[in-house]
Amino acid sequence: MKQIYKDTLFAAGLSLLIAIGIVAAYVLPVAAGSDQNQLEAEIRAVYGEFMDAQNARDLDRAGSFFIDGPDFLWVSDGRSVWGREATLERMGNFQKAAVWTVHPELELARIIRLGPETAMLHFPLVLEIGQEANPNRLGFLVSALFVRNGDDWRIASLLTTGRK
Repeated sequence: MKQIYKDTLFAAGLSLLIAIGIVAAYVLPVAAGSDQNQLEAEIRAVYGEFMDAQNARDLDRAGSFFIDGPDFLWVSDGRSVWGREATLERMGNFQKAAVWTVHPELELARIIRLGPETAMLHFPLVLEIGQEANPNRLGFLVSALFVRNGDDWRIASLLTTGRK
């Protein structure tokens, strides 16, 4: 009788473990997907506010989305621009053009979690720059490295290259 009891208890325990495993197999990916959805929503919102500041030519507000200090990096036209202030100065020079507007194609964006506090946003972008009558439309690929700063996300680097 004792062996039957042990076998029944073992079978019940094994069944419970299998059931937990099956539930975990379905629940954990959903939770991870939910976490990815939240990450994507947060990163897209921050980039959207940054884009709005750029298009409004509000350099102070645009700069508020960058990490502070000399480690911010913008790769622009094959140049490494280090630091928030140097980046804002270079952006300001570009924004002297009569037309200067960024048009990111965020429907094509990919957001990759690199770690618990870092993520990469990659997307194509068209920059309209030049004279009112006939501005240039320049295609770029942009990779923006985001780092979490407390409850907020900040941009640590903008890496741009011509789009082909």
